[in-house]
Amino acid sequence: MSKVIHQSTRLTTVFLLGLLVAGLSTTLLAQRQLLDRVVAVVDEDVILQSELERRLAEIIGSAQRSGRELPPMDELRDEVLESLVIENLQLQLADRVSIRFDDDTINRIMGNMASNNNMTFDEYVSTLEAQGVYLQTREDIRKQMAIQELQRGMVNRRISITNQEIENFLNSETGREAVAADYFIEHMVVLRGEEDPQDLDTSKRNYAADLVARIEEGETLPQVRNAATSAGVFPINATNFGWRKLVDLPALFSDIVSDMELGEVAGPIEAGNGYHIIQLSDRRGGTEQLVDQTNVRHILLAPNEIRNEEQTKAAIEDLREQIINGADFATLARQNSDDANSVVAGGDLDWVNENSLPPLMENIIDNLEIGELSEPFRTDAGWHIAEVLDRRVYDISSQYTRVQAENALRNRKFDLELQNWLIEIREEAFVEFID
Repeated sequence: MSKVIHQSTRLTTVFLLGLLVAGLSTTLLAQRQLLDRVVAVVDEDVILQSELERRLAEIIGSAQRSGRELPPMDELRDEVLESLVIENLQLQLADRVSIRFDDDTINRIMGNMASNNNMTFDEYVSTLEAQGVYLQTREDIRKQMAIQELQRGMVNRRISITNQEIENFLNSETGREAVAADYFIEHMVVLRGEEDPQDLDTSKRNYAADLVARIEEGETLPQVRNAATSAGVFPINATNFGWRKLVDLPALFSDIVSDMELGEVAGPIEAGNGYHIIQLSDRRGGTEQLVDQTNVRHILLAPNEIRNEEQTKAAIEDLREQIINGADFATLARQNSDDANSVVAGGDLDWVNENSLPPLMENIIDNLEIGELSEPFRTDAGWHIAEVLDRRVYDISSQYTRVQAENALRNRKFDLELQNWLIEIREEAFVEFID
C-alpha cells in the first residue's frame, strides 16, 4: 500500500513539474515574441519591434539633448514607423539593382567620422565597441549610403533641365551669383589699440610689412602667422573665412581679392582694428575657365588568351618600329588597337583635358614633345604607344557655366522630385501594420 502511495506521489510531482516547465516555456516564448515581434510587413520584408524601439530611442535621446519638443508618443510612433517603411522600401530597391558597398568603403567613411571626432580609426572603433554599437553603426552607414546612391540614380533621371531654363537662370541675378567664383583666403591682423601712440602704431605697421615680405619670399601666411603669434611681439588675430564669394567677403578685402593671382599676398591693409594681411590660397569656379588640352593618339594592345605579356610587349614594340619606318599610325591603330573608344578614329583621343587620363599615361604624355612618339609603356589596360599631335590652352567658360547652372537647377528640383518619388513607391507597395 505504501509503495503505491509513494509511486502515486512521484507521478503527481512529475506531472506538476511538467506543467510548471510547460508554463515557463510558454511565458519565456511570449516574452521573446514581445521583445522582437513583427510590427509591419513591407513587400518582401518586415520591420521588427526592436528596429522601431531603437529608432524611437535615438530620436527621443536627440530631442532631450537639444531641448526639442516631440509630438505625443502615439503620434511619434506612427511617424517613425512610417519612416522605417519608406527606408525599408528603398533598401529593397537598392538590393534589386545591386547597390552595395564593400568593407573598404565603409572603413573610409568611418575614418572620416573618426577624424571629425578628433580620434584615430582604431580609437573610434574601440569607443563604438565599448558602447556595443560598432556593428550596428557599420550597418547604418551601409544602409544610408545605399539609400543615397539609389535616390541619386532614381530621382536625377526624372529631372529634365531645358536649354531655356539654363539661359533664364544665367541671366538672373541669382544665376550670376551662383556661377561666380569662390575664393579661399588666408588672413591675419596685427592688432592696434585705440589709444596707441603714433610711434607704436608706426611700429605695428612696419612689423606687418615685414610679415608681408616674409610671405612674398616664400613662406605661407599660416606659417608666418603661427611664428608671429608664438613670438608675441605684437598681438595677432585671424579669421577663418573658408570658401566665400566676393560678395560674402568683407568690403575691405573684396575689391582687392578680385584682382589677386593665386598665392599672391596683399597688405598691410589698414583698418580700425589693425593692419590686415591676406593671401589668396585658392580659387574655384567663376566665368573664366582656361584648361590645358592635349591632342593625343595611341595604340593599345592588351594581353589575352592567345597573346601573353611578353608577346604583347613585343607586338607593341614592332608597331612602334613600323611607324618610325614610315607606316601610317592611324592605319596601324585601326588594324591592331584594343581601345574600342578610339580604334575607329585611328587611335585619336581628340583634345584631352589636363588630369583626365590615367596618372601614368598622363605623366608619359606630359613629357612628350609635339610630334614625338613615346616608348612602349604599361598601364592597367595593357601596353601603349602614344603620340602628341598638338597642345593648346582652351577656354571652357561657356560649357563650365552651363554645367554649373544645370547643377544648380537640378539641386532646386531634387527635393521636390524626391518627395514625389517616395510617395509613388509608398503607394505602389504592399504594407500591412501588425497591431
